[in-house]
Amino acid sequence: MNDVAFFDILRQGLWVSVIMAAPMLAAALVAGLSVGLVQALTSVQEMTLTFVPKIITMLVVFWVSMSFMSGMLVEYFHAEILPLVVGN
Repeated sequence: MNDVAFFDILRQGLWVSVIMAAPMLAAALVAGLSVGLVQALTSVQEMTLTFVPKIITMLVVFWVSMSFMSGMLVEYFHAEILPLVVGN
């Protein structure tokens, strides 16, 4: 395998990981902004109030998007990694 193919596979793998992480990161962002807005409006400054809703939201989004993430990972494996293993 030459350097160009290696870096192309690495680039595609990083892009797949970014796309797989995007739903959870977006959910954490929305939950953090919502809780921050509520804290600013009510003047409640409790640290666990920001942490717990983010974790719960991320777990729910992870559970909902597991099939999307595993399908994307399997597709990447079959399209990019498996031909390299079979070819050698």
